[in-house]
Amino acid sequence: MFATAATAAAVAPSEQTELDRLFDQAMARYQLPGLAVGVIEDGQVVYKRTAGTLRVGSGAPVDADTLFKIASNTKAMTTALLARLVDAGKLQWTDPVTRHLPQFRMYDPWVTRNIQVRDLLIHNSGLGLGAGDLMLWPEPNGFSRDDIIAGLAQLKPTHSFRSHYAYDNLLYVVAGEVAARVGAKPYEQLLREEVFAPLGMRGCQVGAWQRDVVGNVAQPHMRKDGRNVAMRGDAAEIPDSPSMAAGGIRCGLNDMLRWMRAWLVPAADGSPWLSSAQRQALWTLHTPMPISAQMRDWDGTHVYGYGYGWRISDVDGQWKVAHTGTLTGMYSSLVLLPDHRSGFVILSNGEGEDMRTTLGEALIKRFTRPRQRGLDVDHYAALLAQQRAAMPGGGPAAAPDTSARRPVAAADARTRQGIWRDPWFGEVALCPGDGELRFSAARSPALAGRVMQVGGRWLVDWDDASVEAEPWLDFPGDGRAMTLAQVDPQADFSYDYADLDFAWTRPCASPMLQ
Repeated sequence: MFATAATAAAVAPSEQTELDRLFDQAMARYQLPGLAVGVIEDGQVVYKRTAGTLRVGSGAPVDADTLFKIASNTKAMTTALLARLVDAGKLQWTDPVTRHLPQFRMYDPWVTRNIQVRDLLIHNSGLGLGAGDLMLWPEPNGFSRDDIIAGLAQLKPTHSFRSHYAYDNLLYVVAGEVAARVGAKPYEQLLREEVFAPLGMRGCQVGAWQRDVVGNVAQPHMRKDGRNVAMRGDAAEIPDSPSMAAGGIRCGLNDMLRWMRAWLVPAADGSPWLSSAQRQALWTLHTPMPISAQMRDWDGTHVYGYGYGWRISDVDGQWKVAHTGTLTGMYSSLVLLPDHRSGFVILSNGEGEDMRTTLGEALIKRFTRPRQRGLDVDHYAALLAQQRAAMPGGGPAAAPDTSARRPVAAADARTRQGIWRDPWFGEVALCPGDGELRFSAARSPALAGRVMQVGGRWLVDWDDASVEAEPWLDFPGDGRAMTLAQVDPQADFSYDYADLDFAWTRPCASPMLQ
């Protein structure tokens, strides 16, 4: 075993009290269903704490082995797997992707020929923010990895190849398939053998697995009417989802602390798991990222960019390597300060975006500004509130008022009824149901709902309340084309409606294909 994190080292009582206070502030302020936090200092686990339940009403407690969706913190595990293959001489970062996946295509043939394995990892492909994510989420859906690779050829770029940063997920799916082809084994098997086993991460789950055999699995929650409501609960069989290499891994607190120690104490037993050359490659800033006013004001950040599966920056003059993970109802954050061999991890199964920001900032200041007091969760929550109040209109751009909505009667929409097709997303139906017009996607069953009239426009009111972003439906030109756009400008970018371009194909009497 490479590194363990079963128990926490002794920590000064005053430090324990302060960390407990931050934890309690986060739980109370954000009313989380469950939370797990771990802290490493100078290579040793000094703090572990969990609270809450796996699912509201279950009574089953969160503990240090409870599995959480770590979402995009998966990406660093995928790049570590690729780095192991580079160390083994089976792969080079500069290999053309088509050398390993001959069927791979981008929209531009020149990009297809020139895109390298490294380009899959650093968000500089020319695709727009979250392009094609509707092939990944909401889950479950009917898209395969082969579908995703084929769909990439249909996604039009929004800017030049390698010109600037725009976060994507689909190319990490491709990266996982490159690993599988080079390693001659499925992605999930390779990850278990090359990452989980040597690091002792026995509880992490990848690929397909049985919920009740594994047990101790946190479920996601959303806030509704002032309370936590479980949503999108796991079925008995957890599938090997196409998004696995981009954001599909689940781990508990103990295993995430083992993962962190592998980076902070790279040769604890005298045998490095990854070469120093590959560690440097993963932690080199490859694509610059924009620095927000908040980063400048809170952290004095001067440099910010993306490595291979990691975000690289400076905080109060100190080197930070980090990432976050976000899936509906699940939030994670992992922060490393390599020069101090220190860091922390946060895992939650509730709506925790602001919690992740404020608790994460309070924890990092324990290292970067240890003598400055008062920089706690409440302090940063107040700063967030001040920032939002200072924005035009008192906060981020608000969604338009769509409360005066009414169902579109099927009889009033005959000219727009039918089966519509997008080149990468496939078919959707705008067809009658109980006298009303309904929208349903062939490959994404969660994307189904009633079409509603709001003023002179239509939108889709999704049946599933956990599908957070409603789309406008627009019919430019002669009405034989249909485009979608987010109603709420602050909606998650993975609802990439703007990338869809539907054409009418046939009447509703025809069955939908995929």
